[in-house]
Amino acid sequence: MDEKIEVRFFPYHAINEFMTDEYRAHVVRQVLDALPELPDELKNPIERHSKKAVVIPGFRNSQKAPTALKIKPTIDAFQKNPALVAAILAGWAGLNANLRQQVYDLLVNRGWDILPPDADRTKLSGFIMQWYNGEDFDTLFQVFQTAHPGIIVEQNDVSLMAVWLCGRLPYEFVDMPREGLSGSKEPSPET
Repeated sequence: MDEKIEVRFFPYHAINEFMTDEYRAHVVRQVLDALPELPDELKNPIERHSKKAVVIPGFRNSQKAPTALKIKPTIDAFQKNPALVAAILAGWAGLNANLRQQVYDLLVNRGWDILPPDADRTKLSGFIMQWYNGEDFDTLFQVFQTAHPGIIVEQNDVSLMAVWLCGRLPYEFVDMPREGLSGSKEPSPET
């Protein structure tokens, strides 16, 4: 008899409870600075959601404002608008493609069952509220440093990438499913 598992989600802007103000500003600034160079599939959703959610005095269209003027209003909107958060995090993950692949490999090697690294996570309902026991951010960062000793990266970047890739926030802690521990289960197909 199959057990029914209830999956509950936090909206994407719940990530703000896990980010410092400084790190949130860093992520938003990094994405806004690189926005012109992002591929259209990452840039267009950011611009579309920003146009609706970001208000900049003196500009009818917030996208016409200089980046320096967009940062604070975008951070404010990032704290309230789940669609904007998802678009910005997708852009951030795209900007950090090497780190995305490295963290993806780390999570899969540890038995996490996750979507492929380039899957469009913005189409999901938000972050799953369950996180696996024993897989805290410090542990994941230590494993990352051991696997990549020559790479200098901030722990916040590894943690955020893990959250984005697995689509989970550490709110309710559960045991990892048995099949995940064997490492033999394939990731779910792309949505």
